[in-house]
Amino acid sequence: MLKEYHLFFRRLMICFDLFIVTISFFLSPFLFSDYGDVIQQFGNYFILLPALLSVWGIFLHNFGMYESFRTKNITEVIFPVIETALVGGGLLGSFVFLAKIQTIGSEHLFYSFFMATILLCGEKVSLLFFMQYQRKNGFNTRNILIVGTGKRAQHFINTIGKNVEWGINVIGLIDNDAAKKNTVVCGNKVIGAVKDIPAIIHKTVVDEVMFVVPRSWLNTVEEMIRYLCDIEGLKVSVAVDLFTLNLARTKYSHVTPDTIGKTRSYLSEFPLLVFESAPDKLLQLFIKRLMDIIFSGIALVSLFPVFLIIAIAIKTTSNGPLFFKQKRCSLNGRVFKLYKFRTMVADAEAKRGALLKNNEMQGPVFKMSNDPRVTKIGKFLRKYSIDEFPQFWNVLKGDMSLVGPRPPIPKEVDEYEPWHRRRLSMRPGLTCIWQVSGRNKITNFDEWMRLDLEYIDNWSVWLDFKILFGTVPAVLAGSGAK
Repeated sequence: MLKEYHLFFRRLMICFDLFIVTISFFLSPFLFSDYGDVIQQFGNYFILLPALLSVWGIFLHNFGMYESFRTKNITEVIFPVIETALVGGGLLGSFVFLAKIQTIGSEHLFYSFFMATILLCGEKVSLLFFMQYQRKNGFNTRNILIVGTGKRAQHFINTIGKNVEWGINVIGLIDNDAAKKNTVVCGNKVIGAVKDIPAIIHKTVVDEVMFVVPRSWLNTVEEMIRYLCDIEGLKVSVAVDLFTLNLARTKYSHVTPDTIGKTRSYLSEFPLLVFESAPDKLLQLFIKRLMDIIFSGIALVSLFPVFLIIAIAIKTTSNGPLFFKQKRCSLNGRVFKLYKFRTMVADAEAKRGALLKNNEMQGPVFKMSNDPRVTKIGKFLRKYSIDEFPQFWNVLKGDMSLVGPRPPIPKEVDEYEPWHRRRLSMRPGLTCIWQVSGRNKITNFDEWMRLDLEYIDNWSVWLDFKILFGTVPAVLAGSGAK
């Protein structure tokens, strides 16, 4: 994994662990003392807090908690917590005793370390299972296409193989030597030449293209780098020394082992130039995903009674399933199953061909006012976008976000112009900028795409909030989907 992703995850984990320790320290006295006594002594607890956090932070780090977390098993994430509790608790207890700190008793320290141990172990095990689930479903790995098969590329591939915790999946190699096509280099197949890259990324999910090539190749690959960044919206990394290229947003990074010390001794770092046109604000992207999880979870619980009413209305007014399920494209072309409440007759897809002449949208998307396939209850659901509610489940799973370009069907993506594909560089959403800037009054597909790209180029958490707030009046006004 790129260094900044690992560092961000590690710092986030450390901050959350220390937050748990702090909560445990202030709540544990309620387990053995009266409420009034705890409140009276509450201010004194802050005296020991810095030492407590230092002990937990230092020992968790030294016992290897934050090294290569991705590949750990349950035992390996629990033992560092228990070791820290035993060793750190003993040392801090001795310090309190020798320093004769009267405001903090041994009982308080014991319950504090005990509670923190239980909570931290629960957090680590839950995180471990969550990461394994994400990786199993393709959300915790990055698909990398490597351009180059020389010694430097081979060394890089071997480095990836030795560090599975990076979560990198090499989908194939690229080399302009025709004789190398279909050969295997370091366990990976050469699947084409540089000119074949556009066709490859359209047929396969690729998150990043990495050029590990000789300097003599740079003139020949520059145009491809420009195409991948500015047109396709993919992240591109070039494993070369620093040089000047005016492409997208440029930053200096490097691939580095997650483990500190023993791994670094035999693995050299790879200096990389990273070009990307999609948002790369890690903290804001994390906040965006956190918002997705919290708000979609709340929505699914709070709207459950509404779901039951809608289910009864749909099943009693028309024949067919409750939900409409359809394959859609997510980040970088990943395919997922989107859910909606069914608003059309059961054989709606079979009748679509006869209605194509009435398409009101220019381009590959089909939009039609007064579609005869829509049921009576379906018209109401569509008018107020209620049919979209099941997509909160897609948001919770990570297939979608609350805000983002609307997810296209694979057939539409196949008909995209090259510059349209950059809208796939961000996770699709329930609502986006075009829905609050005219909603379905837009009939020009290119204008729709330009608005999506405008959202991607100017994305921020604050912009998401503004779009969400703008969506509410648009939905209440009844200007819903056609």
